[in-house]
Amino acid sequence: MSRGPEKQFDPEVALAKAMKVFWARGYEAASLSELLEHMGIGKKSLYDTFGNKRSLFLKALDHYAQTEVKSIRDQLLAPGSPLANLERVLKNLQHRHSLLKSQGCMLGTNIADFDTDEAEIAAILRHHLQTLEDAYCTVIAHAQNAGEISATIDSRSLARLLLCTTQGYGFNWS
Repeated sequence: MSRGPEKQFDPEVALAKAMKVFWARGYEAASLSELLEHMGIGKKSLYDTFGNKRSLFLKALDHYAQTEVKSIRDQLLAPGSPLANLERVLKNLQHRHSLLKSQGCMLGTNIADFDTDEAEIAAILRHHLQTLEDAYCTVIAHAQNAGEISATIDSRSLARLLLCTTQGYGFNWS
């Protein structure tokens, strides 16, 4: 029995393209036809592979968060001075968001399209923000052990302050 034609696209590439559309346009403004055009796939392929538009958005949001969080975590925990790693990450985030000021952070800019009680979105955000907070806390503890940051500072509180500050970079306030 024939299973139908094989997929003629890479789902990861298509997801990355959808992520860019959602990031630039937002969930509500991104039309299905625009998503299909940018992804280079047909409607049936979208539904068969990703489900509906909302499901695609959740996967794109998770993909964005995984990519961004892994990059930041890897930079924070790289060999070398923990304080220098932290400073480099903070400068890079500030610089990057100043270049992307019209786009902002995909996490923050798209949340407004949903109710705050959206369990799936809240779970994605909670997981990735906790991972970031833990990475900040770890690099701060390493910097404290290296004598680069005072050991009297509560590492978890400072990690939360840094997380709030860096998340604020991602909002377009103009």
